[in-house]
Amino acid sequence: MRATAGVNDERAAARAWWPSSRADACTLLAVLALVGAAVVVAAVLGATGRPVRASAAPLFGHVLPHAGPGTPLALAIAVAVVRWGPGLAAGLPWRRTLAAGWATGMAWTFALALVDGWQRGVTERLTTGFEYLSEVPGVTDVPAMLHGFAGRIVDGTADPWTTHVAGHPPGALLVFVGLDRLGLGGGTWAAVVCVAAGSAVTVAVAVTLRALGDEAAARAAMPFLALFPGAVWIGVSADGLFAGVAAVALALLASGLSRPSRWALAGGGAGLAVCAYLSYGLVLLALPAAAIVVANRGRWRCLGWAVAGAAVVAGAMTAAGFDWWQGYTLVRVRYYQGLASVRPYSYWIWADLAALALCAGPAAAVMVRRAVVTARTARPSPVLLCLAAAAALVAADLSGLSKAEVERIWLPFAVWLPAAAVLVPVRDRRLWLGLQAGTALLVNHLVLTAW
Repeated sequence: MRATAGVNDERAAARAWWPSSRADACTLLAVLALVGAAVVVAAVLGATGRPVRASAAPLFGHVLPHAGPGTPLALAIAVAVVRWGPGLAAGLPWRRTLAAGWATGMAWTFALALVDGWQRGVTERLTTGFEYLSEVPGVTDVPAMLHGFAGRIVDGTADPWTTHVAGHPPGALLVFVGLDRLGLGGGTWAAVVCVAAGSAVTVAVAVTLRALGDEAAARAAMPFLALFPGAVWIGVSADGLFAGVAAVALALLASGLSRPSRWALAGGGAGLAVCAYLSYGLVLLALPAAAIVVANRGRWRCLGWAVAGAAVVAGAMTAAGFDWWQGYTLVRVRYYQGLASVRPYSYWIWADLAALALCAGPAAAVMVRRAVVTARTARPSPVLLCLAAAAALVAADLSGLSKAEVERIWLPFAVWLPAAAVLVPVRDRRLWLGLQAGTALLVNHLVLTAW
């Protein structure tokens, strides 16, 4: 009997280091093969005189093994979440679960940023000549800036906007101008705001799932959200801020539909409209928003308040002088004036998915696969949210407007893939959490990310 028990213990220990499902194991191997192929093909293309224009392809950055003051902290957080995260998320009172998730997400994000050091990883990240902060001192008249914004998008004009400002609607620049007017100017405050907002996805996704009637799914997702590999890019980038705003807007929409609450619905609609003025690509949030409505059994009649909230924002920006459609048309011109014109679509159409795999982590691929397979039989809310986010990512990939740097740009959609974490077998969750953490740590210590 003792010998048999010992053999069973050894088998259980072996299974703990490998997925219990053959399909999940095959998915993991496929992700590794995809990332490996993206690295090898990029190297071959570069060696043959056809560079993909990203030195750390499929990621945007520089291959530079390094460590920093955030290394021990990130390792400690990863070990703690893998060991105790699932149990605490399942057992703590709801509000404490949310508070712990948000705090852990912020700590994880700051720790990863500090691997690059305080100056390079945090305070100077948003102060380069390509970033929003470089344009803040020149905005002395906000109404005039909005009226003239579109005229400075295309390169070659008298005074074109810097890369990131030109590539987005004026809402993104307004955020940092607003911080400056509040006395919170400079790279440090901008970084803190981006991380705090970006980390809010941990709470917002969980709140959305609970509002849709699946608290168990919300609790299952919490550790995966807190230890999200994309935190490498949330800290510190404006796209992390966009992800947080988008997630909160969708959470308000879900909460407003489930109660129902006209103010939450109006706030959700206004928030989604704000997202459209932060980044053109965030119009694809219409897909997860539709999934939330469907999961709420199609409460279309309640959406009038959400539409009203969105109309107020869109009307105000239009009245202030910015034509969204004109901006979008011009930004397509600016996009192909840069590296996009020489980055091969034939490579990035699939290599972008390898970058996504590193941002969302290998567990996300398993969650998407399980959501697809069980779409008709599994829990509707997690499946709908996960698949809607996946559909938005596919649309963005096919558009041709996302060639490289998607590990950062796609954050507002990638953070919704862990909504389907509840579909992962309980016995495998610590394994997948470990792989998620390992992905983030490897990327952050081997690649000096840039944008």
